[in-house]
Amino acid sequence: MIYLDYSATTPVDVEVLNTFNKVSLDFIGNPNSLHKLGIKSKNLIDQATEQIAELLKVNSNEIIYTSGSSESNNLAIKGICLKYKNRGKHIITTRFEHSSIYGPINYLLNEGYDVDFVETNEFGIVDLNHLKALIKDETILISINSVNSEIGIIQPIEEIAEIVKSNSKCFLHVDMTQSIGKIDIDIKNIDLISFSAHKFYGLKGIGCLVKKDKVQLEPIIHGGKSTTIYRSGTPAVALIASISKALRLAVSDINDKYKLVKDLNIYLKDNLLKYNDVYINSNEHCVPHILNISLVGVKPESLLRDLENYHIYVSTQTACSNTNSVSKAVYALTKDNKRAESSIRISLSHLTTKEEIDTFLAAFDKCYNHLKSK
Repeated sequence: MIYLDYSATTPVDVEVLNTFNKVSLDFIGNPNSLHKLGIKSKNLIDQATEQIAELLKVNSNEIIYTSGSSESNNLAIKGICLKYKNRGKHIITTRFEHSSIYGPINYLLNEGYDVDFVETNEFGIVDLNHLKALIKDETILISINSVNSEIGIIQPIEEIAEIVKSNSKCFLHVDMTQSIGKIDIDIKNIDLISFSAHKFYGLKGIGCLVKKDKVQLEPIIHGGKSTTIYRSGTPAVALIASISKALRLAVSDINDKYKLVKDLNIYLKDNLLKYNDVYINSNEHCVPHILNISLVGVKPESLLRDLENYHIYVSTQTACSNTNSVSKAVYALTKDNKRAESSIRISLSHLTTKEEIDTFLAAFDKCYNHLKSK
C-alpha cells in the first residue's frame, strides 16, 4: 500500500498510541472528581497542557481542548461573533478556507452578519491592501487559514496579524490545521488558533483552540465542568496526553522533515510535468506537503479508482468536501472550470519514500494512458 493522503489524516505514531493506551489504563479517574484518582488525572492534564503551551509559546490557560479542528473553528467563529455582536457584525475571510469555516459563517449570515471575501493574487495569496480596505469599525472577526488544505497555499499570517493588531476591535482567527508540525509561524499576534492531532500523527477526536487571554468567547457547548469555562464536558485524559506527545514529536526535527518532503515534491512535480494534460495547481507559495494537480478531461473519481487498483491512495478535494462538487479552491486560484472539475490532491509526508513516489509514477502513467484512451 502507498498512502499519499496525509493531508486528510495521518497514521498514528506508535509512541502516541502507546501514550494513549498507558494513560487509558493507568489514569481511570474523572479529572473533575475531588478524590485521589481524579486529582491524579487532573495533574496529568495540567502537565500535558503546560507542554503544549511551551511548544506553542503561549500560556497554558489559553488552551481549550476540542474534538478537532471543525469544532475549534466553530467555537472560534461563533464564539467571537456571538460574544462581541454589540461591536458589529462584519466578518472577513477568503475563498480558500475549509468547509468548517464556511459552515459557521453561513450560519451567522442567516443571523444577520455580513461577510466580505478578501481578494487574492494569482498565487492565491491575500492582497494585504485590500484587507486593510475591508476592515471597518463593524469588523469583529477575520478568519484566514495559514495553509490551504487542497492546494497548500501559505498565507502571510504574520503580516496579516500586524494589520489586524492595528484595529483594536477586530480579532484574528487562523485555522492552522495544515501548518502545525509542518512549518513555523510566529503566532504571538494571533488571537485564536485551531488545530487537530490527526493531522500530525496523533489520534482522531482531539484538537485544540488556542484563545489568547484578552479574548472572550460565547461557548457553543454548555453544561458541566471541564478544563475551561469555554467548552463543557468530561476532559478526555488519554486523548489530551496523546496530543501533547504528538505535538512534541511533530515539531522535533521540523526543518529536516520539511527538506525531505520538499525534495520529494520537486521530484514528483518534475515527472508529472511531462504529461500534456496534467496541470500543476500548487505553486511556489505552497507547502511541499501538498501537490494539487488537474488531469483535464478525466474525472478525478476515475483516476482515484484506477490508482486504488494499484493500492495507491490519493484524494480529490478535502476529506470534508462534497465529493460531487468542483474544487472551489482550485477554481478560485485558476478561474478554470475544467481544472477545478478534475483536480487531484497528492499529499506527502516525511514518511514517504522515493521508492513509493517511483511506484506511484509508474502506476500513474498506466492510469493516464488508460483513462485518456477512453
